[in-house]
Amino acid sequence: MKISTHLVSAPLHTPFVTALRTATHADSLLVEISDGSVSDGSVSGWGEAPQVWKVTGESLAGAQACVEGPIAAALDGLEPDDLTEALRRVQNAAVGNFGAKGAVDVALHDLAARRRGQSLHNFLGSTVDTVATDVTLSVGDADALATAARARVADGFDVLKIKVGTGDARADFERVRQVRAAIGPGPSLRLDANQGWSRRDAVTAIRAMEDAGCDLELVEQPVPAADLEGMAWVTDRVSTPILADESVFGVRDLVAVIRYGAADMVNVKLAKCGGLGPARTLLELAREHGIQTIIGSMMEGPVGVGAAAALVSAYPTSAVNDLDAAWWLREAPVTGGIRYDGALIHLPSAPGLGVTGLTA
Repeated sequence: MKISTHLVSAPLHTPFVTALRTATHADSLLVEISDGSVSDGSVSGWGEAPQVWKVTGESLAGAQACVEGPIAAALDGLEPDDLTEALRRVQNAAVGNFGAKGAVDVALHDLAARRRGQSLHNFLGSTVDTVATDVTLSVGDADALATAARARVADGFDVLKIKVGTGDARADFERVRQVRAAIGPGPSLRLDANQGWSRRDAVTAIRAMEDAGCDLELVEQPVPAADLEGMAWVTDRVSTPILADESVFGVRDLVAVIRYGAADMVNVKLAKCGGLGPARTLLELAREHGIQTIIGSMMEGPVGVGAAAALVSAYPTSAVNDLDAAWWLREAPVTGGIRYDGALIHLPSAPGLGVTGLTA
């Protein structure tokens, strides 16, 4: 197998603002793995490692070094059809580096599906070719959020995620209240604090929204990732389900969340856990312990989101998933792949992820 890497930066049509950062581009490392079967007719699989400093702490340079160094060395000489052994070697090639591992894991799955002439979701055992996603409203003042919310509902989205946790719980309350008033009772509202509240501010804000009839579906990561005791304290004191995101990268993290009773739900992301293989383990573990699940994405493109959507197709989750990242792109860095139609993501019928190459 031959491994190549490509650094890409795709512009967003609208700045993406959270409590942690402001993004105008989606910066990623694309990994291409070729089977090298025929000099002029080899098949390639694709994977993506997004750069998200504030969540994973991994850089594109680091991911590239990991892919081209220890992971490439671990896969050297291995036949492309030995997927199980390849995935094992990827996970054991280095400590951490989950974004790099995730990109190679997805590329290997994509390659295996393509060599069999199957779409990735078919390869994973599914015949479902559409999955639903929410859409995120960037951090902004109450009026701007209300306007954006109406626009997204008009675009066909019926699950909206509001970024809160900006340091002013009272302002967060007003933003959410005005969004609910703007869109009416039909669409679902979920909040993402991105670790931005203290435990007391989280309880105060969530209870106020509950009392005001804001009708929240869930609140994601209300407190700092390491504060599982604090998140459990919040979970025990509010009626709205609490979703763990930054607190859970791998199995040990999820086990800790379960032991603390820290959250009702967990957000599984390929770039956090290291790919499709580890993600399936997390989903199964969560279900065994009564933890609800969704699958999310970082700020990434059609490769990363396409892989996550294929996983959703094969492993249905407890709620609408958080896979709008590629919808924000003004220009995609690759040709082919998934297609958005309002809140629906259409999975390709072409082999693998349906990606045919880099854009010119």
